Amino acid sequence: MLEDTLLIWTTEFGRTPFAQGGDGRDHNGGSFITWLAGAGIKASASHGHSDEWGYQAAEGKTYCYDFHATVLHLLGIDHERLSYLQNGVDRRLTDVHGHVVNEILA
Repeated sequence: MLEDTLLIWTTEFGRTPFAQGGDGRDHNGGSFITWLAGAGIKASASHGHSDEWGYQAAEGKTYCYDFHATVLHLLGIDHERLSYLQNGVDRRLTDVHGHVVNEILA
């Protein structure tokens, strides 16, 4: 079943490895984790690294556009052809920025 099913786990933001006061850790838009499994994802693949503090992405930076392009690719949809009409303009979920992250594909 995992061959045909795409599992995605992600958050809306990361967490800093420290707290600047109070309880808990602070929000962090500079580095966060997403994992995918099945449906054409390479087993045990990883992509990108944060700095030594886990504060900012340092290598293999990707953006929401790349995430969306990769997910659409795994679903068999060409993100460059998928558009919707908004206020008389054809828009893409990946705008003009998205790229499929081929390094994690099986």
